[in-house]
Amino acid sequence: MRVALAEDSVLLREGLIRLLEEADCEVVAAVGDGDALIEAVTQARPDVAVVDVRMPPSYTDEGLRAALTIRDQVPGTAVLVLSQYVEESYAGDLLATGGGVGYLLKDRVADLDELSDALERVAAGGTVLDPTVVAQLFAGRRARPVQRLTAREREVLGLMAQGRTNAAIGRALVITPKAVEKHVSSIFDKLDLPPSGDDHRRVLAVLTWLREGDVPAS
Repeated sequence: MRVALAEDSVLLREGLIRLLEEADCEVVAAVGDGDALIEAVTQARPDVAVVDVRMPPSYTDEGLRAALTIRDQVPGTAVLVLSQYVEESYAGDLLATGGGVGYLLKDRVADLDELSDALERVAAGGTVLDPTVVAQLFAGRRARPVQRLTAREREVLGLMAQGRTNAAIGRALVITPKAVEKHVSSIFDKLDLPPSGDDHRRVLAVLTWLREGDVPAS
């Protein structure tokens, strides 16, 4: 897997390079800001761009804006965004670009297996949300659409948000694949997401939760 990396801290960048190489990735570029990442992705066409959210000059959302630009200008490039903190709006903006995206807290990438799994899933077109982000979002939200879901359906949606397949969800919740399919179908129905050849309903389900989660229940 070919990876382009953007991290402004030299120490962290070198550490990430080593981790990525241990994960059998070829690091085709390692840069320190968002503009340099966009240029590197345009030229090298990596499979995945790994980028820190906060980079120079303002240390706010330069990395995220670079990720969104990459998704727009170099379609097909998967993006894995890293952050020191839970940034709910950033996760929502990223997921709105479709499959092949991930959002992980930096502490998570120190686990080689976790990093490898996230890279493989986004490169394959899946979505990955850090479990801490998922937990925090669910803890503080009571949305009208999501309010229709049962406790089990919320668990399934939480695992969907982490990018898990139906088989992985079944193993995590100790339920049959058929039961998972039933819960996923019910989630789509309750969130008003009919079948469509143009849309990825699993991504749309997570986006519904992220975007409307702050709507107070009636």
